[in-house]
Amino acid sequence: MEGREEAELCAGLVRTESTDPGTYEGALEAQVRAWLEGRVRRAGLGDVVRFRELEALPGRPCLSACVPGRDGSCEGALVFCCHMDTVVVGDGWSADVDPFGGEVRDGLLYGRGACDMKGGLACALLAFDDLLRSVSQARWEAGCHGTCVCSGDAPSADDRSWLPRRPLMMLLTVDEEDFMRGIEAVLDAGWLDDGCWVVDTEPTDGRARVSHKGRTWFEVDVRGLTAHASTPWEGADAVAAAAEFVCRLRSSVLALPEHPELGRSTVTFGQVEGGYRPYVVPDRAHLWIDMRLVPPADTALAERLVADALAGAAEAVPGTDGSYTVTGDRPPVERDPDSRLLAALEGASEAVTGSPAPVDVFTGYTDTAVMAAATGNLEFLSYGPGSLEVAHKPDEHVPVADLVRVRRVLSALAADCCL
Repeated sequence: MEGREEAELCAGLVRTESTDPGTYEGALEAQVRAWLEGRVRRAGLGDVVRFRELEALPGRPCLSACVPGRDGSCEGALVFCCHMDTVVVGDGWSADVDPFGGEVRDGLLYGRGACDMKGGLACALLAFDDLLRSVSQARWEAGCHGTCVCSGDAPSADDRSWLPRRPLMMLLTVDEEDFMRGIEAVLDAGWLDDGCWVVDTEPTDGRARVSHKGRTWFEVDVRGLTAHASTPWEGADAVAAAAEFVCRLRSSVLALPEHPELGRSTVTFGQVEGGYRPYVVPDRAHLWIDMRLVPPADTALAERLVADALAGAAEAVPGTDGSYTVTGDRPPVERDPDSRLLAALEGASEAVTGSPAPVDVFTGYTDTAVMAAATGNLEFLSYGPGSLEVAHKPDEHVPVADLVRVRRVLSALAADCCL
């Protein structure tokens, strides 16, 4: 049955819980490492493939496996980047759907993380294995078997012509669903150089997604003075000032210029706390804010907008004041119109499906966007099975047909770029 291998691997990954927060990624990382080591042994490349682990957070290791290039290094690799964590299960699942069951019904594989992104992880692992088998065959044909015992006119043990032209790396990260500290640790450790081409396998609806809005987080404190609700003029209402602040900041963000590809900047007031009882004028309010910024807007501009909105709120509600802290700063990333990786992905898609993958933006923020923003390397994109419309939701699922397509496209991409 077409898709059986892809579905079985994806289901096995779904059945190993890796919720964040929750059980986290430790068990899944061990499972994936064992799978990769088995495939490497089967290909007879145990002396070639390089494994690395990095404990980005306590008990939460990132993992890489690299088939080096002909110069013996992993520099300039084609990288399949996959995060291992999922969001929590949450409520609202159908009674007959096990969030960790990995069951296939009517061509859809169900479970937490099936779409985001254990389906993509399964596709990347199988594409990596496809390249392992190609390299193994090339090694055999070159006459270097296992320990490179060569005969006749076969190349010497120093001949690495059977290795890929470009290295291929599997990179598995932690904490993507939270603060993205996994990819940050990988970058700090120097695992990715400026010459890498990086593909993450987030769900993309069959599209190659290459641009990202920025993501800036704020925490805001508004302070006032308590008083009895029957005499509010004796106090200073921090919640009223917070309301003024929200309206002013929202208007300012919505007035920012629109980007031709990424659209408009947005602001979400995701959490608000304040006050004690209805009969007490509140002397405090606290807000958590998410801004998604498009060029030319950046965090420096966002800080000015927040400061101006706080000043306006203090003027509107005398006796109040406010302060803010930037708790997250992810700059926007625009695509490179001359990206060689994107051209190669479009070619691989056309070879497999008959048409190049449409190009679009990514509405969230990914590990590859962190890499691109930190290094300036714009050879990155997202391409994976499933749809963001069902990610993080009850009854999350991924079409098995998508798993087949993406595995084949990634395999074709690896063959074109590496062999």
